[in-house]
Amino acid sequence: MSALRARSSFSIQCSKRLFFQSRSNANYINRITILRTQPELFSLQSAKFSTVSDQQKAEVLKSNPEKKEFQAETRMLLDIVARSLYSDKEVFIRELISNASDALEKFRYLSVSGAEGTSQLDNIDRALEIKLITDKQNRTITFQDNGIGMTKDELIQNLGTIARSGSKSFIEEIKKQGAEQANTIIGQFGVGFYSAFMVADKIEVYTRSSKSGSTGLKWNSDGSGTYEIQEVDDVPIGTKITVYLKTDCREFADDERVKDIIKKYSNFIGSPILLNNEQINSIKPVWLMEPKEVTHEQHVEFYRFISNSYDKPRFTLHYKTDAPISIRSILYVPEGKPGLFEMSRDSDVGVSLYSRKILIKSKADNILPKWLRFVKGVVDSEDIPLNLSRELLQNSALIVKLRTVLTNRFIKFMCEMAQKDPVGFDAFYKDYSLFLKEGIVTSQSPLEKEEIAKMLRFESSKLEAGVKTSLADYCARQKDDQKSIYYLAAPSRQLAETSPYYESLKKRDLEVLFCYEMYDELVLLELKEFGRRSLISVENDMQKESTDKSETVIGSDDLQQNEVNDLISFLKTNLNGKVFEVRTTQKLDTHPCVIVIPEMAAARHFIRTQAQNLSEENRFALLRPQLEINAKHPIIKKLHKLVSSDKELANMVSQQLFSNAMVTAGLVMDPRNLVNHINDLLVKALEKH
Repeated sequence: MSALRARSSFSIQCSKRLFFQSRSNANYINRITILRTQPELFSLQSAKFSTVSDQQKAEVLKSNPEKKEFQAETRMLLDIVARSLYSDKEVFIRELISNASDALEKFRYLSVSGAEGTSQLDNIDRALEIKLITDKQNRTITFQDNGIGMTKDELIQNLGTIARSGSKSFIEEIKKQGAEQANTIIGQFGVGFYSAFMVADKIEVYTRSSKSGSTGLKWNSDGSGTYEIQEVDDVPIGTKITVYLKTDCREFADDERVKDIIKKYSNFIGSPILLNNEQINSIKPVWLMEPKEVTHEQHVEFYRFISNSYDKPRFTLHYKTDAPISIRSILYVPEGKPGLFEMSRDSDVGVSLYSRKILIKSKADNILPKWLRFVKGVVDSEDIPLNLSRELLQNSALIVKLRTVLTNRFIKFMCEMAQKDPVGFDAFYKDYSLFLKEGIVTSQSPLEKEEIAKMLRFESSKLEAGVKTSLADYCARQKDDQKSIYYLAAPSRQLAETSPYYESLKKRDLEVLFCYEMYDELVLLELKEFGRRSLISVENDMQKESTDKSETVIGSDDLQQNEVNDLISFLKTNLNGKVFEVRTTQKLDTHPCVIVIPEMAAARHFIRTQAQNLSEENRFALLRPQLEINAKHPIIKKLHKLVSSDKELANMVSQQLFSNAMVTAGLVMDPRNLVNHINDLLVKALEKH
């Protein structure tokens, strides 16, 4: 390296000496011009270029530079593009590779389409590729393609005007002819090239059109509002862009850094991308392949690549459609259980947005709803209009449509899997049901809530323990006159089956869904209805029927109505401040009493989350519990006798009955607080023994 620098220095000194000896010598004047305007040709980078391929020869200036001003842009606008439009400086590499890919696709289309002017193209059989060369010492990164290239007019049009995209014009032109190849062109706006000024002190572009007889050209600018164009000899067909990096951006001349960026954004470009002679992009964009052509092994490899994990996909949805919006996508449900970060709503969605194989946004949170953040995959849509930087979405209506189509298709797919693979779906539901329930609670669309609800599973009073059913299957088993879906929240099946709230429905032979998870009842409360049937908690059903006028209880061993009235009066007095109503009920058999509260599910949620900050008196004032007693139950009949025979014990028993009913209703924060009272009651009850 040092020897090369020494030879270069010696050559410059000799040239200067010869120049002063013979100023009329035109050959030496040309050499000095090259040395002054293009010293990089004699640097280490130039030597590196000469070893890469025959296409990368030293260009020789042919004419004086022609200075021009940007037609519709100012320095301020360039500053906006370079400093404000992109959130990450690294995306300039993505943009320049995208431009190179466009150039290759344009040439590929013209060379095989038979379009006008095809016969005038030079060297149409050449292998198309994109080359990147980094030079740490000179702080440069070079992008070279052997695609369509540009004429002088095209160079002025495409690089002289921001938002004048050659790719966009090309797509419009061939779409007029009905050519589908337009879909392979990435560029939609003309500012991607200018993103390089975020990191560049200066940019040089060498280009020669593929049209026969085209002249090589050089374009250069420092982004200050003007640029220069001049003719150059020995320019290969295609385009070469050299970015002279700012001092604080030297990282983009590092091989490993650039390799990571290429893999992040441009790994699925159709043409080979070579970085210093090493091909970087190797994984195929499987989402663009026909679903039947993709093997299980390819799906596993691709899933592991995009998810950065080592498990396998549990379910795979390879979805393609052109209506109502163009979508090419692959969505994976992971085989492993969700991690702690995925459980948090602050975690990112695992789906990336692409446009024609170019990454637009990794973990795009607008493409799927938050509750589907466990899904991994890729969505590619050419219909999405992107803003100038491809980083912010420009048309929210289309994004909403894309989101709706994908969400509905995924739900439909999972419902299909529940039928085709019930064992696999049950395992999925065990691991991921919380996300589905979150979707119902957070969705603003009643239609979407009901679609998600098709995937819910619960145990049923009509099925064996451990066997779960869907809401749709519940409805299919209903009697013709049943218009509601009943459910009961309880920690376990045993507690559900012995619940006082279940007794009346069991008598009426009505099926009840058992909800064991903490938030199940809130989910069903939010869902409200399914299949035009109301979802009703058995506790609310009990309250609704208990508004009927109490019947007189008459029997040889039962309390008479006047005795019932006396007992109710005693309970109201003894439980003052705790209960706000006491009445009899005909719906209990094996239980002495039950607590009824409007919206029991909301009351339980309140107890779990907020009641600890309130005094007992305030809690009861907010809950306003109502006590319903079973006048036929032995405890209630004995309590009536105790009121007159042992009032102290009667007081303790009534307090314990109320506490027991509150525990059964799930309205006690910590049942351990009741132990002391139970012990006192036992002492009192055993005094005579």
